[in-house]
Amino acid sequence: MLKTSTITLALLVNMTITAAPNDKWVLAWHDEFNGRANTAPDEKKWTHDVGGNGWGNHELEEYTDKTANAFLDGHGHLAIRAIRTEENKYTSARLKTERRFEVKYGKIEARIKITGGQGLWPAFWLLGNTVPSVGWPECGEIDVMENIGKEPDTVHGTVHGPGYAGGKAITSRTKDRQNNSFSKGFHVYGAEWSSQRIIFYLDGSPYSTVTRGQVPKGSKWVFDHPFFLLLNLAVGGDWPGNPDHSTQFPQTMLIDWVRVWKPIDANKPHHFGTGK
Repeated sequence: MLKTSTITLALLVNMTITAAPNDKWVLAWHDEFNGRANTAPDEKKWTHDVGGNGWGNHELEEYTDKTANAFLDGHGHLAIRAIRTEENKYTSARLKTERRFEVKYGKIEARIKITGGQGLWPAFWLLGNTVPSVGWPECGEIDVMENIGKEPDTVHGTVHGPGYAGGKAITSRTKDRQNNSFSKGFHVYGAEWSSQRIIFYLDGSPYSTVTRGQVPKGSKWVFDHPFFLLLNLAVGGDWPGNPDHSTQFPQTMLIDWVRVWKPIDANKPHHFGTGK
């Protein structure tokens, strides 16, 4: 009886995953983070950025590939954990699908419970696969979700490109409907990306749209090539500021799932591949 129930449940879960959010999309790639507790994320899907060079933002953490900083929790979640060491330094993780999976146009979503606290900077984003050859911001960047700890009830959706990067990026924000901290529960963060626009979503509701026409005069729309996905938890930096006496460690960002949908309409150009 237990075996039958388990199989039935697995079939129901699989049907839920593969059912498109509406008739425009079909599931192309996903990770549900099912696995044994304290094991590493699937190396066929994710790789790590490592190092502690500030990452262009004067961040404080050193990213590692250790399971102390990125691991499956055994309950269907990926945990990305920021730790303060005995030497008063910080370690964390930054995962990416570079050379594993890339997407050009689609609906990109993740269900995440972010961290809370001054100086924390959780993010779910995409980076153009041309970054090794052309650099940033010419490669393009799509920030599906960013939060800084001093704004607990606010998340940001942003695009960066040449002439509209950093402090000049095209950005928007949305708040929790009950003015609660986003760290208190899971939310679905998403972006619908086509050749003409990028729409940002929170829990299935759109809150901002960036179109080709919004790119500053003389700048280029750089979102017509494949991008890879990233998940990370930064500590400190120019935007969030540094942790203070109120910031508790360790801090853990939980990711329930990541899913990428492709457009069903064959007339719409799209690319989904391994990136190899």
